[in-house]
Amino acid sequence: MPPHNPLTPLLTSINPILLDGALATQLEALGSDLNDLLWSASTLISNPSLIYAVHLSYYLAGADVAITASYQASPLGLAARGIGLDEAKRLIKRSVELAQRARKDVLGEQPGRRMLIAGSVGPYGAYLADGSEYRGEYHLPEEEMKGFHRERVRALVEAGVDLLACETMPSFGEIRALLGLLQEFPETVAWVSMTLRDGEHLSDGTPLEQVVEALNAAPQVIALGVNCVPEDKVTAALLHMAKFTDKPLVAYPNSGEEYDPVSKTWHGDHLRGGRLQDRAAEWYEAGAKLIGGCCRTTPEDIRTLRDHFRA
Repeated sequence: MPPHNPLTPLLTSINPILLDGALATQLEALGSDLNDLLWSASTLISNPSLIYAVHLSYYLAGADVAITASYQASPLGLAARGIGLDEAKRLIKRSVELAQRARKDVLGEQPGRRMLIAGSVGPYGAYLADGSEYRGEYHLPEEEMKGFHRERVRALVEAGVDLLACETMPSFGEIRALLGLLQEFPETVAWVSMTLRDGEHLSDGTPLEQVVEALNAAPQVIALGVNCVPEDKVTAALLHMAKFTDKPLVAYPNSGEEYDPVSKTWHGDHLRGGRLQDRAAEWYEAGAKLIGGCCRTTPEDIRTLRDHFRA
């Protein structure tokens, strides 16, 4: 029997489901210093109330799904800061609790509203902190890759996420390892979203048709798509993936700016207003049922999408 799919009630009543936007961008706007290898996860340690405030702002802007602040919070990455496994799992669970608190507070004002929490599982490349999540050239044995992700996944599941967001995945080997790891948590479901070399290839060069075939065969994968890619690559990738799957597609690209992993800075134009909603309408027509934003997007971007799609 397949596990419960928490997206089903939303898909039958809301179209598209709106995801939140960038966490780190808003944390910086609130004064958090993210010049740290742990990136936004450092705020779980230093000032968790800011993470709560960001989740709250996205829910109030219209997001149906909050993605936890656990993208960079791997036990191995936290160990490099002298944090033991038990404390690392406590911090990962805190990322869920902060989103749960924001959801509860919004439900106090908007009773009956359906809102989900997706536990972020970032790639091994994010732990490397050298831009590898956009290249995918790293290689680990499958069991070692499972070991990297296992305790974070366990902590997120134990904390009560509705689903996992295995996101910004650039490597087919890592995706296969995660599909194997999911089987250790049979009641858990996930979406898998990827970074791209182009509209037909994963960042490591694997044809998307091959990746989608593997995701189709995994009953615990309830949606698939792309995130943290330039917005101009999204439509082509969605149209290509839609040829090979009937599962809901996910699209939450970055703002349109380009990231330089050497200088750790962003360059280019930020999508705003009408252009963003025009792009999102294009993604929806291409098959995206879950739409949001990644790096450099804001609650105002999500509010724009809400106003457009709910009109």
